Order: sequence, then C-alpha cells, then structure tokens
Amino acid sequence: MNPLSAVRLPVTPDMMRGVTPDIARPTIPVYELGKLSPGAAAQPAGGVAPTFEGTLGRMVAEVNESQTAASQAVAGLMSGQSVPLHQAVLAMEEASVSFQLMVEVRNKLLESYQELMRMQV
Repeated sequence: MNPLSAVRLPVTPDMMRGVTPDIARPTIPVYELGKLSPGAAAQPAGGVAPTFEGTLGRMVAEVNESQTAASQAVAGLMSGQSVPLHQAVLAMEEASVSFQLMVEVRNKLLESYQELMRMQV
C-alpha cells in the first residue's frame, strides 16, 4: 500500500459534483530550508552567493577530513584502542567513496574544459 494513498481529504458535496477544492499548498520558509541543508537554501538579498572555487575547496576539505578520520580509526584499531572494527571499516569505505566521487567530479570538469577548448570561435 502506498503511504500517500492512506491520506485522504474529506469528501464534500462540491467534490461530488466534480468541483475540486482549492487547497493551499504549505510553503516552507527559507530559514527552515537552511536548517535542513546549510548552503542549499537561497541566499538572502544582502548575502554573498557561494562561489565555484569555494564549493570545490569545501569538497576537497571534506574528502581530506574523511581520509584523516579513516586513518585515525585504523591507527586506533592497530594500536589496541577501543575502536570497533566495523567503525574503522565504515570510515575507510566512506573515505574511499568520497575520494572516488571527487576524482569523478575532477574528470568531468577536465572533460568540460577540454570540450570548451575544442570549440570553434
């Protein structure tokens, strides 16, 4: 059963005649969107929009942090600290996947640059 099919509107006499009710859709304020995913919400009129360079720099920094966390988890596991094996493996996999994503983004950017350079002006 689809979870959304369980949600039903009360049937009114207008609906029986084929007239659909005018249901106002709730809007989510911008400040609430910012709580969900920082940086994903629209920037305020006086704010500074994120730059391409800043976005790439933040991505590289996050990959570096995940690599560092994985290294620390493995070092803790090898030195006999109380690091669970599954936590170390998860940290290594997360670091690996984030690094692979960064490499693929780099490859796409390089392809795009090469395509632009091949264009005739």
